[in-house]
Amino acid sequence: MKSFTKDFTQQEPICEEGIEKAVEIMRSGKLHRYNLAPEEKGETGLLEEEFAAYMGKKYCLACASCGSAMYLAMKSAGVKAGDKVLCNAYTLAPVPGAIENTGATIELVEITDEYTIDLEDLEKKAASGVSKWFLLSHMRGHIADMDRITAICNKYDLTLIEDCAHTMGATWGNKKSGSFGMSACFSTQTYKHMNSGEGGLLVTDDADLIARAIIHSGSYMLYERHPSRPNLETFEDINTLIPNYSSRMDHLRAAILRPQLRNIDEQCRRWNERYKILEQAINQIDGLTCPERDPKEGYVGSSIQFSLNGQSEETLKQFLATCFEQGVELKWFGNSQPVGFTSSYDSWEYFENLPDLPNTKCILSAMCDMRIPLTFTLDDCHLLGEIIKNVSQRVLVPR
Repeated sequence: MKSFTKDFTQQEPICEEGIEKAVEIMRSGKLHRYNLAPEEKGETGLLEEEFAAYMGKKYCLACASCGSAMYLAMKSAGVKAGDKVLCNAYTLAPVPGAIENTGATIELVEITDEYTIDLEDLEKKAASGVSKWFLLSHMRGHIADMDRITAICNKYDLTLIEDCAHTMGATWGNKKSGSFGMSACFSTQTYKHMNSGEGGLLVTDDADLIARAIIHSGSYMLYERHPSRPNLETFEDINTLIPNYSSRMDHLRAAILRPQLRNIDEQCRRWNERYKILEQAINQIDGLTCPERDPKEGYVGSSIQFSLNGQSEETLKQFLATCFEQGVELKWFGNSQPVGFTSSYDSWEYFENLPDLPNTKCILSAMCDMRIPLTFTLDDCHLLGEIIKNVSQRVLVPR
């Protein structure tokens, strides 16, 4: 039986332009974002201007991580201790972690078979009037019906903040993911669509929010050195009232990211080439299903998810183990304990009261998750589909 030998965590190298600029910055010793000559924007400031332009937004703030960007977005919007924030139950741990860090409480919302937030459950919880905040995670690049989400937020006066860690370059209709809420947060962690090791980007059109976020991020009284900002008058009444959380990005990471941003749409196209090969192969395997994509969703397939419905937990674990033996690394969100980057909502025991979400639990218990790094060729994707098919035929119980 064929095996796969490539590493699922191996990313493409940083481009030479980024490497050369990073080396230039290291030789200068001027890595800190505020270590600038008069009138110099610096790599971080230029990245913020360029990403804001790419997103069609007025302002951008470069942060230490997407988790810190989400925290700053919520704090700067006005989330306070004791507030309740709605969030989809299928996400990664930094999302509820950012909410918990504000002192707010978390209300998780069920998901659907397409792995997106359950809009019926969302509307029911929004209608209760208990929460006015909604942190929407486009988990693993699956985008829910943003037209309906926008309508729900407007109807119940919910402030929407988007977690776009997995949807940089994606769209809903003719709008980029991250264009629907008061603010949106993106990741540049190694396994995301741009790679600086760690990093985050916060975008918004709200002058007051970005002013607060800039000061929160650790600008001291140097906020005038941010080129992507509102008028300095916006800062005058708040500059001594906002605490410093030191969540800045540095010039080194920004230098690595700027050339990647210019190439992001081509990278997204390459991911989708690979995704479509795997999606077609998996959907032809008896017992496996990939989620249906809405025609309005312009997704970026940097990972793929599929469900093994109608199988016992023992069979599913055997399927995962056999795939791993053949070199195919799959994650499983149904595990009772966190493993690596993967954890299910019912393992987040810092919640005041862990919710009972039977639909989400059932869906995650059958779902497999696989990275698609761009170091995989199209032939690699065909081989992965063949191996998964062979393992399925050997292991799965016919339905």
